[in-house]
Amino acid sequence: MILPAVRDPRFVTIRRGGTLTDADHHLLALWAATCAEHVLPLFESARPSDPRPRHAIEQARGWVRGEVRMMEARAAGGHAMGAARDLRGAARHAAYAAGQAGAVAHVAAHELGAAAYAIKAVRAAAPAGEGETAGRLECRWQRDRLPEAIRELVLDDQRLRNDICWSVFDC
Repeated sequence: MILPAVRDPRFVTIRRGGTLTDADHHLLALWAATCAEHVLPLFESARPSDPRPRHAIEQARGWVRGEVRMMEARAAGGHAMGAARDLRGAARHAAYAAGQAGAVAHVAAHELGAAAYAIKAVRAAAPAGEGETAGRLECRWQRDRLPEAIRELVLDDQRLRNDICWSVFDC
């Protein structure tokens, strides 16, 4: 579970009754894509011939550029999550991160899913006993890449949803 029961209006676009601008929605999608891409090798090392997670990340970026429709990015995200279903561990979490990144075009709040699954992927890939430390380092890496315009929004979202995101944002 990564989405709250009640949608936060800060992650709903203005045209749908929320307060999220298109510019910030795009920044959220780009940041989610960056988080997912950072761990994508963990999937690709397990399934080098499966392009679905990489395609989802590319579609998210294409949506930001106006080259891809929201439905296409969302569908690519769903296919990336499909690539995860029969896997375990780091590869599974990395594919889910890519899927969440693709879904940001549809629901901006998936941005945290991409980040959380990326942290879970790094934790799972770490040597025994080093998962927590690796996860904290990944969380900090992600935060270092947050655009200033959305930094406080994302950090507050991490605080509010940390419990439903496996407490991965304690960094």
